[in-house]
Order: sequence, then structure tokens, then C-alpha cells
Amino acid sequence: MHPLEKMFRPRSIAVVGASGDPEKLGGRTLLHLKELGYQGRIYPINVSATEVQGLPAWRSVADLPETPDSALILLPAALVAKAIDDCAAKGVHHVQVLSSGFAEEGGEGVALQARLAEQARALGIRLTGPNCLGSISPPDGFFGTFSSLLATAKPPPGSVGVATQSGAYGSHIYAVAGFRGIGISRAIATGNEVDIDVAEAIDYLVDDPGTRVICASLEGCSNGDGLRRALLKAAAARKPVIIMKVGSTEVGAAAAATHTGSLAGEDRVIDTVFHECGALRVSSIEEMLDVAYLCSIAPLPPMESAGVLSVSGGIGVLMADACVEAGLAVPPMSAEVLAEIHAVQPMAAGCNPIDTTAQLAGRLHVIETISQAMMRGADLGAAMFYLAHLGRDMQRFPKIEGAFLALRRNQPDRTVVAVMTHVDEVRLRLEAEGIPVFEDPTRAVRAVAGAARLRRLQQDAEAVPAIAPAAPLGLTIANEAAAKALIARAGVPVLPEEACATAEAAVAAADRLGYPVVMKILSDDIAHKTEVGGVMLNIADGDGVAAAFAALMQRARAARPDARLDGVLVAPMMHGGVETIIGTLRDPVFGPMVMFGLGGVAVELFRDVAFASAPLTPKRAEALIGASRGAALLKGWRGGPPLDQAALVETLCALSRFAAAHAGEVASVEVNPFLVREKGAFALDALVVFSAAGGGH
Repeated sequence: MHPLEKMFRPRSIAVVGASGDPEKLGGRTLLHLKELGYQGRIYPINVSATEVQGLPAWRSVADLPETPDSALILLPAALVAKAIDDCAAKGVHHVQVLSSGFAEEGGEGVALQARLAEQARALGIRLTGPNCLGSISPPDGFFGTFSSLLATAKPPPGSVGVATQSGAYGSHIYAVAGFRGIGISRAIATGNEVDIDVAEAIDYLVDDPGTRVICASLEGCSNGDGLRRALLKAAAARKPVIIMKVGSTEVGAAAAATHTGSLAGEDRVIDTVFHECGALRVSSIEEMLDVAYLCSIAPLPPMESAGVLSVSGGIGVLMADACVEAGLAVPPMSAEVLAEIHAVQPMAAGCNPIDTTAQLAGRLHVIETISQAMMRGADLGAAMFYLAHLGRDMQRFPKIEGAFLALRRNQPDRTVVAVMTHVDEVRLRLEAEGIPVFEDPTRAVRAVAGAARLRRLQQDAEAVPAIAPAAPLGLTIANEAAAKALIARAGVPVLPEEACATAEAAVAAADRLGYPVVMKILSDDIAHKTEVGGVMLNIADGDGVAAAFAALMQRARAARPDARLDGVLVAPMMHGGVETIIGTLRDPVFGPMVMFGLGGVAVELFRDVAFASAPLTPKRAEALIGASRGAALLKGWRGGPPLDQAALVETLCALSRFAAAHAGEVASVEVNPFLVREKGAFALDALVVFSAAGGGH
């Protein structure tokens, strides 16, 4: 049995704080359990009554004639701890604290919640909340919640599971789902999450045989590893997870010292984690429910392509445009199939979308031939049929129903979608055969695209490799020369260069390295040298080196009089290739992440960067590069030669291993620019930021 089974499907339950007044939360929760179909035993707990809402009541959980599977606590915050002790003494180990008055209110509530968390751990209590809405299991008639929705509507049973932190979000999801005819298997709102969180709820829903699709919502996440494991488990089980993340926070002040940190933000990082773990991120409740509806009824499209048949040319074009915008290919039908279609419907136009014209109305019998031909005419993951208002015509609908059912039987692994206005009877008949029905063409397309992307994400999902921590570096700060030496030992290629404290040393270094050279100010306190005029390029001779040394020192003193200056760095001047940025940051929740994108001084302007969890494999490094639009420049742009992507992949993997091995010590690394050439690649600048936990200098 999963550890959360009794939260959703208890055979008996205590309602601590039960009230005879259905307007109070304790009364409303008890009323729902009594009247909405729950078949288990209900034990109201009330210190001053012997009967509540017609049920025998007890003063304490300790007085009950048996140990209930679970308890719902609806007491003032100050009384919750005593109720938890009573539950533990009776042997109740599954508790949901629906009471508020904890960390969400700040002040003493924060301390009260911390004590509650420690108490639950010490007693071995599995706890949802506090400040949560409870859980429901419509197939079992169990509604352990005070949600006001249940006064007017009861979510129908089905196969969509819901896990959310926010109670209002959760109740809205299952309310709207119910209004749309989407049935719920289990739903839980985890509230302040002192113990059970959304990640563990997802883990339960993966194991639950009654759940086919999972909808989840996060406001924040404190258990990155747990969320990764749950999402990867769902992907391996081929259970779609459709997820929303609202709100954002800073990655951390240390990481914000680099471009890498300022380009990330929690939102980009969590988007990356969802993608890597096979979950589909959506931006609205409408989109979430559209995709969930489709996935709960039909197979996920095996490829990201679609065929469109329409009785209206305009709607067909609308749907084709929506396909392209959503990332679905719209391949043309073969000439042979088009000839077959024209043989039964001479007025048909187009090659995908196919416009049968309104004249199909008098020839509905030919739709079976046309639909079957479409699936042979191109590699299609889905077929969508816009049929105007035929779904409201119970006399004519049976003439096309058989065509849909035949297509569903002959193409069991493809998604078949009907788009039309309809009556419930038509919708229910098609849904029973695995055919979703939409009224809005664009929403239908986006749902298909989301389901197709989910299939690909599930197939590509893989766990991040583990890597052992390395010996501590013992550093707290590093200038460019020290940073480059550090990453060079990690496997990042760097150019020969010399740190010089005087103009004379700089000239001698340039003579050894060969002209032209580049010179940069060297300081522990100046992270971004271009911002203080601290970089000079294409210096051709010794006199120029001496003059550049003086100019760089003067500029740095003027711009940052407080900065410690270590001299300059002299390096060979490099030409050609493409400037990229590579870097790492340590996210406080999900750990070390790797970044790649187009580099240079305008990196924050264009923000063409992508992220991946560290460490990388070569395959994942290639995917990271491909996620950036600038990747096209590496393949040879407008007749240019292809660049050394293999060197870039090797470097990204090496840097990712360094970040993972030193995750507790290195806050971020930025290599910008990292120059990729026809042969080889080199770090031209580097910045390493250490965490406060690092050792001495």
C-alpha cells in the first residue's frame, strides 16, 4: 500500500473539530462526508457534544472504539498540537490539518508551524497541511474537504488526478473539470506542506490504478530531488503529468553576480526540470484541462504531426495555422490519396487541410473513405475533423459515427478528434470510443499539440547521472587568471596567457605570446570588465602594450576606486568562430544547472540561452546546444564552415561535472565568451563565484 493511500481512501475517519453548524468548516466537512456517498465509518470529535449532525460524537480521538485510518483536523491553530498527540496515542498515522493560522499568517504562526512539523516527525505522523483543503476520491464517494463547491456541484468520478498546493486552485480545477464532464480520480491540496508535498502526491497518483492523467500545480518547491523522482516515475509509467508553476523567486544573490544567474531565475530552472523529467508545463487552467481531457480519453499522438479535414475552408486554414504555431507538422497528402479522395468527393480541395466543402452534408457516407485515406496519405500522429454542427443533429450524426468508430479501430495508436458543436449524448458516445470532442478548433489543436509533446517528453526523460563530491577547493574569490586556471584543471580549454603586474612585464609577455594581443584588467572586485572599459583588443606592438597597460589601470581606478587591482592579463588575440556563453549556477532547490547560449556583451539583451541539469552526458549536452537558436551558427551559417561542436560538447560535459562535484562550494561559473572555431574552442574570459560555505582564499 502506498503511504498516502489512507489519505485518499480511508475505511474510517475522525473529524476533529466537527460541528453541528454546516456553515462552519468543521460542520461543512462532516456534512460532505455524510451526504456525498462515503461508505466508511465517520467519527465526529467534539469536546462538548455527544451527537453531531445525527452521528454519535466523542470528546477525543483517544475515546474512539477503533483506530480510524485517517483524521481531519479543523481546530484553532493553538489546539492542533494536542489533537496530533491524541491521534498518535490512538495509533492514527495519517492526518490532514485543514486549520489555518500557521506560517501563511507570519509572526507566531511561523514558529507554530515549525513546532508542528517537528511534532509530526517525532511521532511518525504523515501530515498534509496545515492550511490545506483536504483530499477527495470521487469514485469512492470520499470528500474530506470543506470546499464550498460541494454545496452546489459534486465532481464526477473519472481518471484525472489533481495535486496542488493551493486549495482554491485545486477546487477550481475539479469544479471546472466537472462542469466540462472530466471525471476526477483523486485530488489533494497540500497547503503549507510541512510533510506531504505535491511531489509525493504525484508519486501516489502514479501508483494509483484509477488515475490515468495527473494535473499538478506548484507555488514553490522545497524538495527538488523528490519532484524530479516523482515526475520521472510518471514518465516511466507513461502517465501524463500536466503541470503549472506560478510565481517566481531569485535564484540567489551570489548567482546574480554573473550573467548566468541573472539570465536564469527560478522560472527558467523549473521549466528545464519539468522538460527533462517528461512533464508538460502549461500556462493556464484552460490549457491544462484541455490536454488532460484529451489524454484521459485518447492515446497520445505517436508523432507531432496532424491531418485536418474540414467542411469549411476558413476553419481548415485556421486549424492549420494553429498547428504550425503549436509545433505540429501539417504534411501534405500523397497524390495517390488525393486522387482517392477526389474520386468520392470531387469538390474536395487542398492537400492538408482538406476542405470537403459544405456539399459533404448530402454525402456523409463518403467520410469513412476520406478519413481512412487521410491516415494512409501521410505520417500523421493525429487526425482532426471539423464538422460544424453535425454533433447537434441526432438524425444525421449516426451517418458519420460509424466512420469515426472504424477509424478508431483501424488506427488504435493515433489520436482522432472531432471538432463540432454537439449535444451531450453525441459527446458521450464518441468519448466512450476514445474520441475527444471539442467545440473550439484552436483549443482542439493546442490540446493535440500538448499531448504529442507529452509523448516526446516522456520518451526523452532520463535521470540526471549521479556524481561524487570532490575534495574542497578552499577558495572564496578568484580573479580571471585564477578562475581560468581552475576551470582549465576541470577540462575547459584556455589559451596561453600571462598575468602581469607592471607594464614591462606585460610587454615581455606579449613578445612571448606573439602579436596581436588582448589585454584585460585583472581584479578580484571587477566581475564584468567591459563595464569599466577594462578590455583592449588587437594591440600590435610593445609600445601599444605599454600604453594599454597605463590606460587600463587608469580606467579601472576611475570607475572603481575601491577595487583591488592585480595588474592586467595578456593573451593572444583570436579571430573567427562564434562567441558563445557557457556557465553553471547552483539553484537552491534543484542543485547545479548548466547554461549555453550565444555570448558576448549582449547576452542579457538577446537572452538566447538554454539550461540543463548537471552533470551532462554528451547526448544531453547536444540537446542543450540545440535548444538555443544560436545553435544554427555552429552548423555553418550562410556558407560559412561548420564549427567544432564536438569540442563544445566535451567542454560542457567537463564544466557540468565540475559544477556537480563542487555543488556545495561553487555558486556559479561563467565563461563568456567561449569561442568555438572550426577546430577547437577556447575560454576567453571566466568568472567563478564561490558560496559562503567555501574555505579560505
